[in-house]
Amino acid sequence: MVLTCPVGNGRATQRDHSSGHSRRNLLRAGALVAFGAGTAPLAGCDLFDRDDEPTPAPDPLRPIVDESLGLAAAYRESAVTHPDLAGRLDPIAETHTAHATELARVIGVPLPSAPAVAPSTTPATDAAGTLAALRALEKTAQQSATAACASAPAERAALLGSIAAARATHQEALK
Repeated sequence: MVLTCPVGNGRATQRDHSSGHSRRNLLRAGALVAFGAGTAPLAGCDLFDRDDEPTPAPDPLRPIVDESLGLAAAYRESAVTHPDLAGRLDPIAETHTAHATELARVIGVPLPSAPAVAPSTTPATDAAGTLAALRALEKTAQQSATAACASAPAERAALLGSIAAARATHQEALK
């Protein structure tokens, strides 16, 4: 580094009788400026920011979406197993798919491209046993939709209330 101005050694210079800056102080200031200029771009890259933001909690409606997809899969599986019940079960499966689609839109998530896995039930060999198992699934699903409705904000409560009501209606339709 070449200094082109007179630098004193901490004493008054002969020229203006004022105290000058020492070479050591000028070198320190230059080093600080160089260090600051080198680290300023890094501050924007979060290199020095250690306050990691926690990942947001999943939306409380996500389990209802998954549950609706699982119910639709259970109805479709039952309709395949018992083709004589397909006329009763297919519209209910479509309703559950519509519920899942609307819930996914509300919470801003895409529906999975893979078909949902039906909730585990003991497979019934007869139609009456299948209908009883589906009624039990609907009852459990209605209870979860009702609980979600009670704790949901107002803009979501109406949707969840209608889903809970539809699930209660499905129980009656399966008798």
